[in-house]
Amino acid sequence: MNTFIVDSFLYTLQKAKILLSEIDDESYCCNEVGPYYSSVGSHLRHVLDFYNCIFNGFDRKYVNLTARERDQKVENNCSEALVCIDSISEKLKTLRFVDLNTLIKVEDNLGKGSITLQYTLGALLAQANGHTIHHYAIIGYILDQLGIEIKDAEFGYNPTTPNSVRKATS
Repeated sequence: MNTFIVDSFLYTLQKAKILLSEIDDESYCCNEVGPYYSSVGSHLRHVLDFYNCIFNGFDRKYVNLTARERDQKVENNCSEALVCIDSISEKLKTLRFVDLNTLIKVEDNLGKGSITLQYTLGALLAQANGHTIHHYAIIGYILDQLGIEIKDAEFGYNPTTPNSVRKATS
């Protein structure tokens, strides 16, 4: 079962690698799209930060999602983002043999200050995967506003989105 789950996470991350092969650094860094004026790179860096927080705290079984690295090299350079994705992918592969029911304390700020909750590793990774897809949707919006079309018609869509809805909006 772990292989199926981990492979699902890897599949989602692979979509970013495909995206990065289709855009250049200028498009990746462009922050001219309102209303938030964020870039594709800032969203992808944010996603990768989430995964890095998981791996930075995994051995201690304490993950602090507010302690993100915010690496500007990853945010501003497609090649650096690819290196980071490959690193995270390799770490994810090691989880094929880890008990996903392992309990982990997770610190996050839900809007009114930090709180620590108990998760299973599997639940935290599922949250990371959904979070990634959510940011892919935002990236898709930015790319659309920049007039950049990517080849992956599933990019930014939750796997549960019916195909008829995807076709109607693509």
